[in-house]
Amino acid sequence: MTNPLLGTLSLVPVTSLYAALNAFLTLALSANVSRVRTQHKVFRGDGGHAGLSAAIRAHGNNIEQVPLALILLLLAELSGGNSTALHVFGGALLVARLAHAFGMLRASPIQAVGAVLTLVVQLGLAGWVLWLRPWG
Repeated sequence: MTNPLLGTLSLVPVTSLYAALNAFLTLALSANVSRVRTQHKVFRGDGGHAGLSAAIRAHGNNIEQVPLALILLLLAELSGGNSTALHVFGGALLVARLAHAFGMLRASPIQAVGAVLTLVVQLGLAGWVLWLRPWG
């Protein structure tokens, strides 16, 4: 028996790849929050622990930023966007989110680089989707 969902995903292989990779990052950030919560025995809020607050925000910010970028990547792919450009945007998104998370968790200025790169990817994808004119 064939799975119709798998057939549909094969139509958007680039978005599928970067959605899965970003899902792994989000899951790792979630597991980190649980680990730090357990370490500090804090199961609501951040208990005033800077490390827990950073872990919560690294995960939360990823949850806030990645879906929009993936939707735009999907729209670009469905609109016939060039595979190489899709990989550039998808790869840049992943690098941006890794840099942001690392910077949040280590109090490093690389966080700002990741944040700016995320916004550049989103802006670039939004402009590209408009340029591809998927509406006709």
